[in-house]
Amino acid sequence: MRGFLTLLGISMAHLVVRTRQTLVATVGVAVGVGFFLAVSGMMVGSDKDFVRTLIDAAPHVIVRDEQRAGARQPARDAYPGAAVAVAGVKPAEEVRGLKDWPAMLADARALPGAIAAPSLSGAATLQFAGRTEAVALNGIDPRLEGRLAKIEASLVGGRLLDLEARPDGIIITRPLADRMGAKLGDTLVAVSPAGVTQRMRILALVEPDAMAGFYAGDNTAYGLLRTAQVLFARPNVVNQLHVKVADPQAADADAKALEARWGYTWESWQERSRDVLNLLVARRVILYAVISAIMLVASFGIYTGVSTSVADKRRDIAILRAMGFTARDVQTVFLIEGLVVGVIGAAMGFALGTALLEALSRAPLTVQGKPLVIPLERGLEQYLIAGAASMGSALVAAWLPARRAAMVDPVDILRGAA
Repeated sequence: MRGFLTLLGISMAHLVVRTRQTLVATVGVAVGVGFFLAVSGMMVGSDKDFVRTLIDAAPHVIVRDEQRAGARQPARDAYPGAAVAVAGVKPAEEVRGLKDWPAMLADARALPGAIAAPSLSGAATLQFAGRTEAVALNGIDPRLEGRLAKIEASLVGGRLLDLEARPDGIIITRPLADRMGAKLGDTLVAVSPAGVTQRMRILALVEPDAMAGFYAGDNTAYGLLRTAQVLFARPNVVNQLHVKVADPQAADADAKALEARWGYTWESWQERSRDVLNLLVARRVILYAVISAIMLVASFGIYTGVSTSVADKRRDIAILRAMGFTARDVQTVFLIEGLVVGVIGAAMGFALGTALLEALSRAPLTVQGKPLVIPLERGLEQYLIAGAASMGSALVAAWLPARRAAMVDPVDILRGAA
C-alpha cells in the first residue's frame, strides 16, 4: 500500500479541482452538525433542567402509611397451592399512621448525607368570608422541610420558620387565597373531618412560579406538625416521612431497601415521575432520529461528490493502477476524500452550532413579563456525538463509490482511450 501522505495528496488534488462540489458537500455536513448541536443542546438542556426540577421540587423519598399489597389471609398460608375461597371476612379496623415511625425516621437518617422529617397530611376545609375551600393540609417541621424541597423559593410575604413563632399559622397558595378573597394576615377557620375547628392566620403565600422550581398544587396548605395533629385529633401520629438523600440517583435503590425492611410504601422521586421520565426518553429517541435524517441528507452531498469524482477520474484511476497503485490504494484515495469533507464540515458545524447556542442563550425571551433563560446543554458529549455522526456518514457515503473505483479495470479503460 502506498504511503498515506501520497494518497492524501491525490485526494486533496481531486477536492481542489472540484471546488464547488466540495464546498456544497462540506456546507451540507456543517449545517447538519450545527443544527444537531443547537437542537440537541436545547432538548438535552431542557431535559436535564426538568429532571433537576423534579429532584428539587419534592423530597427524594416519601414514606406513606400504605402497603403495596393487602394483608395475606391465613387460610392461604395453611393450604399453599390449593384453591382457597375466603368468605365473610370482616377487615380489621386499623388506625392510620406510621407505626414505630421514630425508628423508621432514625433508619432513614442513617443513610449517608440524608435528611428526614415527619409529616401529617390530611384533608381539611378552610372557611373565610362565607367561602369554603377543601385543602390538603400538611403538618410539617419547618426547620427540616425547607431543606427537603424548594418551598422557601416559592414563598412570598413570609418564611416557613414563621410557623414556629405562630403555631396557629398557615401557609396557602396564592390562587387559593384569591378564590377565597383572603390576603396575608387574614384569619381563616380550618375544620377537619374529626370535627375539630381551628382559627389559623395566613403567614405566607406559595407563588405558582415555574421559575422557582416548586409548586404542589392550588389546594395545598402547610401548617405546624403539632397543630395538624391537634386539628386532625391524632396526637403523636405522623402518616408520612420525607427523606432527602445525598445522591438523588440512588434514591430508588435506597427506597427499595428500606421498604423491604419496614414494609410501608417508600416511594422515590423516580417512581413518582416514571411516566414523565419515560416520556423524556421517547423524546430523546425522536431527537436522534430526526438528527440522523438530517445527517443522512448531508451524506448525499458527499456521496454525489465522490461518485462524480470517480466518474470523472476513471482515466486517472487507470493510470494510477498502471503505475502500481493497488485497488486498495485507489479505494483509500476516495475514502479520504469523503473523510476530509466530513472533518472540515464537522469543524464548520461546531462553529455554527456554538454560535447558534450562544444566540439562543442571549435571546430576549419573556414569560408573563419575566425573563426566560433557555436551559442549554453544551457538554463535550454532544460535540462528540455530532463529530462521530459526521465522520460515520462521510465514510459510509464515500465507501460505495470508492469501492466502485477500486473495481475499475485499467486495461479496459486504456484500450477504450486508445
